[in-house]
Amino acid sequence: MNLKGQRVAILGAGGSGLAAAALALSCGAQVEAFDSGSSDKLSAAAVRFEELGVTLTTGKTALAPSGRFDLTVMSPGIALTWSIARIFSGVSDELVGEIEFAYRANRTPIIAITGTNGKTTTTSLITEMLKGAGLKAVSAGNIGLPFSEVVTSGEDYDWVVLELSSFQLESISTFATPIAIWLNFAPDHMDRYDTVEAYRSAKERIFINRSSDAVAIVRKGEDVADGWPRIEFSAFDDTADYFYSERKIGQAGSNETFDFSACELQGRHNAENLMVALAVADHLLIDRQSVRSALQSFLPPAHRCEKVGVKNGVVFVNDSKSTNLHSLESALAGQDEPVVLIAGGKEKGLDFSTLSELVKATVKSAVCIGEIASSIADQWSASVPCECAANLELATEMAFAAAGEGGVVIFSPGTSSFDMFSGYEARGDAFRDAVKNL
Repeated sequence: MNLKGQRVAILGAGGSGLAAAALALSCGAQVEAFDSGSSDKLSAAAVRFEELGVTLTTGKTALAPSGRFDLTVMSPGIALTWSIARIFSGVSDELVGEIEFAYRANRTPIIAITGTNGKTTTTSLITEMLKGAGLKAVSAGNIGLPFSEVVTSGEDYDWVVLELSSFQLESISTFATPIAIWLNFAPDHMDRYDTVEAYRSAKERIFINRSSDAVAIVRKGEDVADGWPRIEFSAFDDTADYFYSERKIGQAGSNETFDFSACELQGRHNAENLMVALAVADHLLIDRQSVRSALQSFLPPAHRCEKVGVKNGVVFVNDSKSTNLHSLESALAGQDEPVVLIAGGKEKGLDFSTLSELVKATVKSAVCIGEIASSIADQWSASVPCECAANLELATEMAFAAAGEGGVVIFSPGTSSFDMFSGYEARGDAFRDAVKNL
């Protein structure tokens, strides 16, 4: 990508913006950065941009750019409807997102993954699977490492495995991938999108460009990827190409199975994530024996159905990343035996009664916490015994007592953490500490 002499604006002073600025500079551009946040909060970011040789304009001044730009690159945290995006769209020949921008300079094959839940686990799992096969692979995108940083690193990768959020997919245009993965879909991010359909449309952009040899790996029953060759998976439908039975993963037309019980991962939703990795391996003609160890020893990212301890035969699972009802539903539907559930947190208008039947089938008792504790207990009391706890440590003690030897306690809140904690990470760490302190 040759940008020599071109004027490029970078919107957003976070990691994606900084990485995009470095990439633009490496391509010969004249780069300026803009963020409408306050200069006080962005002082550290301004220093990082200055070290690159880029001026960061902040506050209201960022909303009044001078002259025209050949290209504007937007960070995923900025919506296309925001004032700064609309303003720069009007003074730029083209406005793209950081993923699209990095793609234009990228020369490495991409595996792209989207879905409402499970993206990070699946992205990490596929990356480790590829490494287990002796390939040089890196995870990037929504998982934390900006795609632009991978492109400018100079590393000679065999594959880039991209976790893509709806925010990142909104602003792609030429982006294409030989392997596009759709894990699942449920309403989310309604603070960014006016309708569920708008959120879904953003995610479906992963399929807008297809090369002749591209394939879609899709959860069976999902109506997406029209016109793409499909490989389907499901832990709940044994007619899928990859299916789950008696804690083994099977493949249609083959007698070979993969023993999920030998893995560190927990729950059927994680069995689906592993199916996707197997589907990628099979599609790429990677011998399963070469990746078996990597898949069986893979540990989920922190706070995502992560086994954090065993006390007196009771297994404790930390799913603090569960910040919406769909992720809670996935955690419960994935269990083979009834569990003791700790749920609750910030009141954000979610209707927990929609999970009453699933709770009745999969939960033997529930301990509710946070702002929404009494509301959840009221909605579920006809389905399962419910108690409320004043804090997470007490909730963990109550759940431990209710579980009994050989039981499972799952901490899957189903809502955000900001009533009691600074984020889901702090909430998950607190649960891990509570288990240690039993």
